[in-house]
Amino acid sequence: MPGDQMFSWTMTEPGQPLVLNRNLLPKPAFGEVLLQVRACGLCHTDNAFLYGGVRPNAELPLTLGHEIVGTVVAEGDPSLDMVDRDFVVPAVLPCGDCDLCQSGRGNVCRSQKMPGNDFDGGFASHFLTPARFLCPLPEDASEIENYSVVADAVSTAYQSVIRAEVGAEDLVVVVGAGGVGTFAAQIAKHFGAHVIAIDIDDARLDALSSYLDLGLNSSALETRSVRTAITDYQRQHGLSSHRRKIVECSGSAPGQLTAWSLLTHNATLMVVGFTMAKTQIRLSNLMAFDAKAQGNWGCLPEHYPAILDLVAKGAIELGRFVEHHPMSALNDLLQQEHHARRPVLIPDFEESSD
Repeated sequence: MPGDQMFSWTMTEPGQPLVLNRNLLPKPAFGEVLLQVRACGLCHTDNAFLYGGVRPNAELPLTLGHEIVGTVVAEGDPSLDMVDRDFVVPAVLPCGDCDLCQSGRGNVCRSQKMPGNDFDGGFASHFLTPARFLCPLPEDASEIENYSVVADAVSTAYQSVIRAEVGAEDLVVVVGAGGVGTFAAQIAKHFGAHVIAIDIDDARLDALSSYLDLGLNSSALETRSVRTAITDYQRQHGLSSHRRKIVECSGSAPGQLTAWSLLTHNATLMVVGFTMAKTQIRLSNLMAFDAKAQGNWGCLPEHYPAILDLVAKGAIELGRFVEHHPMSALNDLLQQEHHARRPVLIPDFEESSD
């Protein structure tokens, strides 16, 4: 690849395959850095932008991809001292200065920038980004490509578990054992909870079994049977029925309905998955159970060091729950609705450009 050029897979029109582009390498302005992309994870949101009718904030053409890990190769301000170091790029980059940021809600900062949504993302050989809030990897980090999923799948799960105030002897029910749910279960187990996962795929449940106290395949069970199995588990293990935390990660209407049906007295429901589909629920359940339902968008950058510490300690396992693909396989992967493990795309543009 010529030293002054970059490649990218770009969305030019909804519903159409990504297009491979070649451009001059951008030069970072003050406060920006240019990363050479080591890997970029493929998220359900990318598929939603391209095929699911969700409009990105930026005008097209747009390079998608927001789970980015890379090496800084140029910086707009030498005092940053970031060149030749590896970083995870948070999927939500707040401004850091507004009232929301100052009050600890920077993940919903109205001036936030999300790669692959507000500006060109990581399905590329290089990525230009604000330097503020990038999280450095430990110098002894190995298998750096796997850290791309920390940018969203792991960090979103972490913030959800933190917000639900998960602790020892809680029962955490993870609905959807895919990309985010996989890590929500691991993190909840680390905090001492009993963990039940619900999915329609036995292979996902089996892969996660070492972190689960119970796995339920909802394709083989009616909703009432799912509720009964969870209640029976709580009774058999002497758990309070009033310490239930539900983390909805499926991003599907059936999953959201299942999660809602599991509300009980003093329960907490965290809505993490996204779907354009509408569901019909009885909102008064929140009043009747004095329960709490909360959405979760992204993750505050200040949580990332703690997350990387859990990865270093082995409390969060990455490698077994991701699968590597060449970035040239993007269009094929985007047309697949189901992935057994989180796809991580490795740039292979020298081969793609031949």
